[in-house]
Amino acid sequence: MPRGPIRFRAATPSGADSDAQIRSSWHSPESATNAPLPSNYADPAVPLSANISPWTRPSARLLSIWQIEPGFDETRTPKPLHSGIRLGMKFQLTDMRALAVRALGRMYRPDDRIFAFRLRMQDGRDVLEGVSVRYTASVLIGLAGKDKALIADALHGQSAEDLCRKLIADIDSTTNMGDVAQIAWAARLLELPDAHKAMRRLVDLDPLSDRHPTVERAWALSACTAGPDIEQSLGERVAASLLTAYNADYGTFAHQAPTAKAGRIRAHVFCFADFVYPVMALADWGAAVSDDKALSAARTGANRMRDTQGLRGQWWWHFDARNGTIIEKYPVYSVHQDSMAPMALFAAGDACGEDYSEAIAGGMRWLLEPSEIERSLIDNDKDVIWRKVCRREPSKLTRSIQAGMSAISTGWRAPGVDRLFPPTQIDFESRPYHMGWILYVWSAARMTHIGELLFGGKKHVSKEPVADSASV
Repeated sequence: MPRGPIRFRAATPSGADSDAQIRSSWHSPESATNAPLPSNYADPAVPLSANISPWTRPSARLLSIWQIEPGFDETRTPKPLHSGIRLGMKFQLTDMRALAVRALGRMYRPDDRIFAFRLRMQDGRDVLEGVSVRYTASVLIGLAGKDKALIADALHGQSAEDLCRKLIADIDSTTNMGDVAQIAWAARLLELPDAHKAMRRLVDLDPLSDRHPTVERAWALSACTAGPDIEQSLGERVAASLLTAYNADYGTFAHQAPTAKAGRIRAHVFCFADFVYPVMALADWGAAVSDDKALSAARTGANRMRDTQGLRGQWWWHFDARNGTIIEKYPVYSVHQDSMAPMALFAAGDACGEDYSEAIAGGMRWLLEPSEIERSLIDNDKDVIWRKVCRREPSKLTRSIQAGMSAISTGWRAPGVDRLFPPTQIDFESRPYHMGWILYVWSAARMTHIGELLFGGKKHVSKEPVADSASV
């Protein structure tokens, strides 16, 4: 018999000195084979809520397919880590920015002056697939303001300014507004004289249109806020457009504007990125121009985001824009844990006077010690951070099922998915934008503060200016 309480699983409503430190820790990874995937799985069970739909309430009819398992004591103090494990985890955290620079060097295509779409491991060697204008712009955003030697190593001796000029030279043929918004964002952070060309192309693509997803309009607002001068007129209009996707009652952001055409099955579904980029963009915009509406939305969105965090620090994937509840938890992406959640929560905290340090630390703790698998997604042997922990299932099946069930009724969820499709699989790939966001968000002061929360030391909120992380 299993030990512990029985529970039913149910749906529930960065300056130069720091760059030198990064470069001093660079090293060449030794070759190794991928570790085998674990066969076991342990995930925090959720106590049964009295307010859920009858569809997800246990009954004799459903017990045969419902998962019954030993529950976790949600109030227990985490078991102290062995000193050797703590030391290894601390090194992983402090080495993360250096790892990002090394990984970028492996993902860059210097002859073509563009980053690959992704890196995969095949027979113990790097395999680059495709190219991405957007990911190249994301990396440039992360590299802005960094030491030239650091940038040269990430770009094989090339400069960030030259690479960004290449993107701008081709911008009239770039038709995706999100790509253009990130190029403009990067150009303004790099203070390029040609940044106005990218902004002009952004205007041509009409960032106010409801045909653009919420995250792309958030990137357009970040572009307006980036650099030494604010794009006041355009920024005001983009901020107002972005707020049309905001549900003030629940602190959520729809995946598309309310006037956009969307299929009935997924119209109510938004993803974690729809939390992150609007919260960050509105926080930075609100702080820059004293926009109370933007600051209020950023604070409420960040609070809702924090409240949905998993018991072990996971940042879940799909949510219901109508009430902010979780629709489908998995995959859990490493970039959400170490970059995107910190980007949003640091920005909202600084702009609104809130402290989200514990939530950020919780997300980092999961990355270092995931509860679903037996290894960290930070792979020291391969010198890479793997993309996600996901379900063993046919392509996106659970997401589709849960979207359909919740479309019928807000409280409905399909039961038994954790037993049928356990989240014990690692996606062994990595993408350049992830490394760019690591460099963008993490200053030495922030890393030290979160490290103190994770590994002991004085608890404080660092308001120190981010010298080696470009401000937006």
